Amino acid sequence: LAWHARGQRFDPAYLHQSFLSFTIHNVQKTMKVCIVGAGAIGGYLAVKLAQVGVDVSVIIRGANLAAVKARGMKLIDQAGEYTASHITATDRIAEVGPQDVVILAMKAHQVTAVAAQLQPLLGPSTSIVTMQNGIPWWYFQKHGGEFEGRRLESVDPAGTIADHIDIARVIGSVVYPACELAAPGVIRHIEGNRFPLGELDGSESQRVQEIAAVFKQAGLKSPVLTDIRSEIWLKLWGNLTFNPISALTQATLVDICQFPQTRALAAHMMTEAQTIANKLGVEFRVSLERRIAGAEAVGKHKTSMLQDVESGRALEIDALVGSVIELGRLTQTPTPHIDAVYACTKLLANTLRDSAGRLQISPTNS
Repeated sequence: LAWHARGQRFDPAYLHQSFLSFTIHNVQKTMKVCIVGAGAIGGYLAVKLAQVGVDVSVIIRGANLAAVKARGMKLIDQAGEYTASHITATDRIAEVGPQDVVILAMKAHQVTAVAAQLQPLLGPSTSIVTMQNGIPWWYFQKHGGEFEGRRLESVDPAGTIADHIDIARVIGSVVYPACELAAPGVIRHIEGNRFPLGELDGSESQRVQEIAAVFKQAGLKSPVLTDIRSEIWLKLWGNLTFNPISALTQATLVDICQFPQTRALAAHMMTEAQTIANKLGVEFRVSLERRIAGAEAVGKHKTSMLQDVESGRALEIDALVGSVIELGRLTQTPTPHIDAVYACTKLLANTLRDSAGRLQISPTNS
């Protein structure tokens, strides 16, 4: 009526865009997000979301918790430094209350321990966004293929995760940024800001679009994908090779890619993985050589698994490598190169665990 009174022609497209802008703005201001496991990636997300007014809480422990409670969470990136002082930090999930979105930002082998504790965070329509590297525990849920509903022993051996997380709540994602925990409560962003999201059944639901809209408001690239599994494989393609090779050799990405023998080993592992993925209906949108070149271009970056070796933390070897071997067995695909690297890295992980040790190359004074 107001348009008619001004003698203007009604424009439905403009009205739709205005409504969408209002909706995104309203969601941004009111959405409650809890990040469980706010280390490097979770902390990066927490600060970025808090910057645009999202009600953010983080579940963290130890020195990280003490630092965030005392001084807030600081992000250091190319734009400078920003401290989010209004993030709620606790090590007790029950203190936070129901959320709109729960982001699981811990490593894959840590999900089992928290799965049974998430109930206090869940309201009637709470979404759970999984941000683990590797093949996720839910891979064959809503898959629709030959292995629909199958549980992967390598990532959920006792079915604990599946028993405690309702698959209807789950949204998949892929984490591309490289970040590090520079100090307790301090996140250093190295490169990348892409967090693709996707419903497990490939639908473009309202909830996934709302979450993506908030991520975009926070300056992140967050496309909604109709085939999140293909994107998971693209990221995994590099992780299952470069992570364990770096853990075994103490080498950075560029070193692995520029040393002929390890570059060839990575290519053999990636070829085996690609064969498995193709049998499961996944196609890669980039070539193998381009994927290796992309890793090389990152430069002297230590993979997350190498950082874990140097810090004495548990290695996420089963989600990144063991799961691919399991899928190889399911699809009757030989994986000799992956098997060999897995065996060596698994023994390294056990040795570090049993000795409560860590490995790091230090320069000698000679």
